[in-house]
Amino acid sequence: MPSILVVEDAADIRELMVLHLERAAYKVVWASNGEEAIKYLQSGQIFDLVILDWMLPGLSGIEVCRQIQQKIPVLMATARAMPDDIVLGLESGADDYITKPFDLAVFMARVRALLRRGEMLSQGSSRKYKVGQLVVDVDAHLVKCGENEVRTTTYEFKLLATLMANQGKVLSREALIEQVQGEGVIVIDRAIDTHIFGLRKKLGLCADVVETIRGVGYRIKADNG
Repeated sequence: MPSILVVEDAADIRELMVLHLERAAYKVVWASNGEEAIKYLQSGQIFDLVILDWMLPGLSGIEVCRQIQQKIPVLMATARAMPDDIVLGLESGADDYITKPFDLAVFMARVRALLRRGEMLSQGSSRKYKVGQLVVDVDAHLVKCGENEVRTTTYEFKLLATLMANQGKVLSREALIEQVQGEGVIVIDRAIDTHIFGLRKKLGLCADVVETIRGVGYRIKADNG
């Protein structure tokens, strides 16, 4: 049974989320502020997903997101709907972003998609990809540039692993969304571009491995070494 941490200070919204998640047979723990959430995350409890509001009393959802060290998918659910807010949320480590008020069917679809992705990553595929100094070990959920480990969100990892598995092949944004996030799940137009931008910043010297094919999508360059 998947375990979900809901971090939401508005009691009515939190209760609605918890009700629908428990009806779907998920185990739910909730916190009403960021400090409580951090305590749960540091307590040793294992969570398969964190649903996180941005505007929390005390420690904000963005700050909580940045402090999450475990490889746990994060769905940010917030009233902050401006494009810059969405970009900041994703760049801070959220794997998906949904704005309030949201349709409950869409909310549950996002939850299922993130849980599926987390399950796929935990199962691994016993495959390791290497291009130049960049190594992606799917089974170990590990990314390295040379000797340096690169910390990624679950979305970034799945995105990079998908590109590495299709080395030399150009994947459109639509194809990446379908493979990484799940068919039929609505995402914002800039989501893939934002995650690629974040990945390149984290990859440092290995950033040029991910190539932009203008007007088409992205690919991993051929390894000539």
